[in-house]
Amino acid sequence: MKVYEGANIRNVAVVGHGHAGKTSLVSAMLYTSGATPRLGRVDDGSATTDWDDEEIARKMSISAGLAYVEWGKTKINIVDTPGFNMFVHEAKMVLPVVDAAVVVVDGVAGVEVVTQRVWNYCEEFKTPRLIVASRMDRDRADVDRVLASLITAFGRAVIPLELPIGKEKNFNGVVDLVQMKAYTYELGGNGKGKETEIPAHLKDQAQEAHERLVELVAEGDDKLMEEFFEKGTIPVEDLIPALHNAIREDKIFPVIFGSGLGNVGADRVMDFIVDYTPAPSEHEWVQGEAAASGNGEPPKRHETDTEPVSLYVFKTISDAFAGRISYFKVFSGVLKNDATVQNFTRTSPEKLAHISIMQGKTAVPVNELHAGDIGAVSKLKDTLTGDTLGDKSAPIQYPRVHLPEPAITFAIEPKSRADEDKLGPGIHKLMEEDAMLRFFRDPQTKEFLIAGTGQQHIEVVVSKMKKRYHTEVILKAPKVPYRETIRGKADVQGRHKKQTGGHGQYGDCKIKMEPLPRGGEFEFVNDIFGGAIPKNYIPAIEKGIKDAASRGYLAGFPVVDFRVILYDGSYHDVDSNDMSFQMAGRIAFKKAMEQAKPTLLEPVMAAEITVPDEFAGSIMGDLNSRRGRIQGMDNKGGNTVVKAEVPMSEMLTYGVDLTSMTQGRGSFNMEMHHYDAVPGLLQEKIIEKAKAARGDVKEEEE
Repeated sequence: MKVYEGANIRNVAVVGHGHAGKTSLVSAMLYTSGATPRLGRVDDGSATTDWDDEEIARKMSISAGLAYVEWGKTKINIVDTPGFNMFVHEAKMVLPVVDAAVVVVDGVAGVEVVTQRVWNYCEEFKTPRLIVASRMDRDRADVDRVLASLITAFGRAVIPLELPIGKEKNFNGVVDLVQMKAYTYELGGNGKGKETEIPAHLKDQAQEAHERLVELVAEGDDKLMEEFFEKGTIPVEDLIPALHNAIREDKIFPVIFGSGLGNVGADRVMDFIVDYTPAPSEHEWVQGEAAASGNGEPPKRHETDTEPVSLYVFKTISDAFAGRISYFKVFSGVLKNDATVQNFTRTSPEKLAHISIMQGKTAVPVNELHAGDIGAVSKLKDTLTGDTLGDKSAPIQYPRVHLPEPAITFAIEPKSRADEDKLGPGIHKLMEEDAMLRFFRDPQTKEFLIAGTGQQHIEVVVSKMKKRYHTEVILKAPKVPYRETIRGKADVQGRHKKQTGGHGQYGDCKIKMEPLPRGGEFEFVNDIFGGAIPKNYIPAIEKGIKDAASRGYLAGFPVVDFRVILYDGSYHDVDSNDMSFQMAGRIAFKKAMEQAKPTLLEPVMAAEITVPDEFAGSIMGDLNSRRGRIQGMDNKGGNTVVKAEVPMSEMLTYGVDLTSMTQGRGSFNMEMHHYDAVPGLLQEKIIEKAKAARGDVKEEEE
């Protein structure tokens, strides 16, 4: 494998909505460049970048896949990303390591929900964009409609660099509006366009579009503007570098046309990537985080071979044979095989034996990688996604990508005792490769919980556990962690007196109980004067009250947000002990709860729901029916973002409901916000249910 330097490398992420044709376009690029012997297809599982069993079975990308092509004197590293809501975080994870994004839109549907989301990610990372309107050979594919959709969503900086030749099934080529040449293709052929004259019926349209393009490019450059006014045009030799700079600076978002399945235009996509997207060496520098340098000044690195070596791990994969495989980008220096580097995130050394570049799931060994290149290495000891490695003498820490919290949680149980032993290790391996997966134990309900972006995400995880680690599990809706609290005050005495043969038991305390504001948890105030209760017994009373509070009063849920003031009591020289005062504390707590107007609290989630504008009304109505309180609405490029506070108990199946309400085009995330009182009628049902469940437990124990 030839070694490439930064100036001859292009790193692109292929992003867009699900089923827009991203993986098919990547397959067409690989086949046209000669990297693969045949045109891979998603439908028959032969696509290079969709190689995982789950991806083949579901006919969709689930995680980011890596591939590369050699095109002319340039190596293009391609990261194929998923386009479904549940897995689109993978696109965000890879954007810091690429130099441009190829945004693929469907020739029929135009801009869709996830197109808008990945566009926002690109804005966040200031990633230059090239738009490919794919699947132009489909019925009802329409160039005017797709351009109108793009300009409405992303503004007038969206400009076509090509015009398609032919429509729908007759789509067979493109007109290059920069060079003013036409290229025709054989549908399903080798993907190499044949240069021809611009068809007569398109000449006027092409000339008009060329002038619009030249005008837009000249707008941002005074020198070009003068040349444009003098000559009425800009020569091609000046237009190409000017366009390159405008794209790099996010002033222009060019649109080109093609079909992955029909293999039309893949060569033009690669030409455009080489000519118009920035090389890694064009970046001024890459910014590290302040902490790494120790003096508060954030370190910087130029993406050149002359700087100390540094690399950033942007993805981890667990492979049954190779173990943990780390995908990384070399941000500076030259990385040699068998190099020993320092992991700056975990302060441990790592030896990089057998570095390689990935073609789908195939690792191609290389001896060295230069600044700007993307590679992979297996069997690193401590390194995980988001870690920075490099020369020990020149520490730097590249910033991690921040992801939203998971949106949906399930209780997870192993099916058998054998599965129980394998559950933890299996899930932790999957968590290494999936940044949006969480696994934890609820301290209140004692259930193991698994959280992810949606039901389909969790189903994929369960399926992987069964296939890879032979672990079978049962998913259940999680128990809602209700709490109990008080609304009133109480003043009670708790006395525990027991006389048996020998020493008896005696503890007596008087307490006042009052509510605390939400989030106040528990406060214990010792207001004893004059030694009514010896100091050494006071912690026992507090322990007894805490213990009783953890078991609840109404329905067995922990009692929170209350204050207890211990103000009096009595003791016996012989019969008093810690246990007696613990019992007195418990008795006092129960008596106080009877008087203090106990009530149930439920967790309320802060939810953010993003849906196309046409579904906004039905979403609001649905949230109201779930006892939700709307906090605000925003409009973002054809989408409505609704912010609401909704009880957790009403949101347990929301992922599935939202999918059916919005035809799969809505997304949401939510996080715990606060606890609030449960309405009276619901309280009775919850208490009855909890008592019945506890009754069952008692019967089982007996």
